[in-house]
Amino acid sequence: MIIGIDLGTTNSVAAHLSADGPRLIPNALGETLTPSVVAIDEDGKLLVGRAAKEYQVLHPDRAASIFKRYMGSDWSTKLGEQKFSPEQLSSLVLRQLKEDAESHLQQPIEDAVITVPAYFNEPQRKATLNAGRMAGLKVQRILNEPTAAALAYGLHELDGEKVLVVVDLGGGTFDVSVVDLFQGSLEVRASAGESFLGGEDFTRALAARVLEQAGMMFERTELEAPQLVSRLIQQCETAKCQLSREESVDIRVPDRLGEYHDNARVVTVSQAQFATWVQHVLGRVELPIRRALGDANLKRNDLDEVVMVGGATRMPMFKDRITQLFEKEPRCRLNPDEVVALGAAVQAGLIANHAGVEDMVVTDVSPFTLGIEISKRLGMDYQNGYFMPIINRNTTIPVSRIESVSTLQANQTEIKIKVYQGESRRVESNLLLGEFKVTNIPKGPAGQSIDIRFTYDLNGVLEVEATVVETKRKVSHVITRHARRLSDAEIQQAVDEMQTLKTHPREESSIRFLMRRAERMYQELPLFQRQMLSDLLDGFESALNEGEKDVIARHQATLEEFLDRFDQSHENDDQDGYDDG
Repeated sequence: MIIGIDLGTTNSVAAHLSADGPRLIPNALGETLTPSVVAIDEDGKLLVGRAAKEYQVLHPDRAASIFKRYMGSDWSTKLGEQKFSPEQLSSLVLRQLKEDAESHLQQPIEDAVITVPAYFNEPQRKATLNAGRMAGLKVQRILNEPTAAALAYGLHELDGEKVLVVVDLGGGTFDVSVVDLFQGSLEVRASAGESFLGGEDFTRALAARVLEQAGMMFERTELEAPQLVSRLIQQCETAKCQLSREESVDIRVPDRLGEYHDNARVVTVSQAQFATWVQHVLGRVELPIRRALGDANLKRNDLDEVVMVGGATRMPMFKDRITQLFEKEPRCRLNPDEVVALGAAVQAGLIANHAGVEDMVVTDVSPFTLGIEISKRLGMDYQNGYFMPIINRNTTIPVSRIESVSTLQANQTEIKIKVYQGESRRVESNLLLGEFKVTNIPKGPAGQSIDIRFTYDLNGVLEVEATVVETKRKVSHVITRHARRLSDAEIQQAVDEMQTLKTHPREESSIRFLMRRAERMYQELPLFQRQMLSDLLDGFESALNEGEKDVIARHQATLEEFLDRFDQSHENDDQDGYDDG
C-alpha cells in the first residue's frame, strides 16, 4: 500500500485510497490532524504532535514548529542537547504518521506520496524527499498541494469539463493553481504562490498588535520573554479561529513567564479590527493570483469554479477578498484541512494502479523558471549576470529542454555553469541552485558551442547536463546545493566594495527608478510579453553603457511607453476584476 501524506506547516495528515474512495488515517489519539511540532522533554524523551504542541506552550526552548518553512536551508535549532535540521524534524513527524498508519491499517507501510507547496523550490523538494527517507519511507512522488486538492475534487467529477482555480492558504504557504478538468484528465495550466505567507503570519501579526496595545514590541519581547510570546501566540491562534465565528474576542496578555493573573491586561479584538491589523498580510495574495491567471492566459470570466484549500481560508476576511477578486463565491465542499491529504491518497492510488482511479490522467507544471547565468553583449563590451531561461515557469513536467551557449574568448578551454531558479532577468535576484565546470573544451576561436540540457522530473528535482558539441563530452550535475547565508565578514566585504564604485548614468534617480520598475514588472508579466520587455531592457542597458545622451533618451522613452501601456492595461483589469488574459 502507498499512503498519501500532507506534510503541513501547522498540521500534517495521512490518508489512503480504499475501495470506497480516499480515507483519512487517524493518529493514536483518534484525531486526523497531527500538529507538526516536535519537542524533547526534560527527561530527554521525544514528543511529536499534540503532546509536543502542549509542551511547547511552557517550554518553547525545547520544542520546534513551523520548521517546514526552512526546508532546504541551513537553518537548525537545538532541542535539549541535540541540534536538529528542518529535514530531521520533518522526518520525525513523517515517522509518527507512518507508525499511526501501520497501526490503523494493520500492515507495514513503506511507500508514500508527500505533498509540498507548489511554490517550493528545488532544494525544498529535495529536502522533503530526504525527510521521507529518514522516516523510513520510499517517496514515490512529491506532489504539489493545489494539484492534490484538485485531484480530491476531480475524483468526484470524472465526466465533467471545467476550469478550476485552487486557492491554497495553509499554515505557512500560499499557492494558487489553474486546473483543467476534462473527461477524467486533470491538467495544471499554471501555478504561482509565496513560500512565506500563511495562517501563521496572520497569527503573529495579531500577536504583535496585541502586544503593541499592551505597550510592548513583539521582536524584543520574543527575545527577552519567549514564554510570554509562546503563550500569547497560542491564545492568538485560538482567537483567530474564534473570529471566524464570533464578532469579537478577548485576549489576555500573560506575564513574562507565560502565566496569567487576575489583573492581566485584556485586549478586545473585533473581526473588523483584526481585518484592519492584517491588511498588509492579506494583500500579498493578489500578485500570485494575477500571475497564475496571466500565465494561463485566462480572465476571471473563463473560470467555472474557485476552490479554497487550507485551514487559514476559514477566515471571513480571506473568503471576502477571494470573492471580491474573482466575483465568484469560492467552493469548500471538502474540509480544507483534509482535502490535500485526500488528493495525495488519490495520487498514491494512481501510482499503485488502484482500480478506483484507473481512468484518471494527471499532469503538473514547473512552478518556477529554471535557467543559467550568461553574459550579454551590450555596446562594445560583454556584461555578465543575466539569466537565460531554459525551462519557463508553468511548463508541463516531466520535461527536458536544451539551449546552446558558446565561449566568449579564443582558446577558452573551460566555462562555469551557474544554475538559477527565479523570475528576474538578472541572476542576483534569483536563487542559485548550484554550479559546476565544463573543462577540456577544444582550443579555437570564440564561439565554441556547448549544449545545456535541463531535465526536470515529477518530483521537481533538476538534472543539468552540459555537452561540448565538438567532442561530444558530457558533464552531468544533479542539483543539490542549498542557498546559503552570507557571513558577517562577507557582508562587510560587500559594503567595502560598494564604497569604491563610481557613479554611472544608470544611478541617476529617474533611471534607477525606471530600472527597478521594469525589473519588477518583468516578474509580473505573462510569459508571452516577457521577451518584449527583455529586448527593450537590453537596448536601454546597451545605450547606458555607450553613454550617448540622445540614444539613452530615445530608449528610455520607448521603455517608459511600454511600461505605461502595461500599467494602464492592469488598471483596466483591476476595474473589471483580474481580467488578465
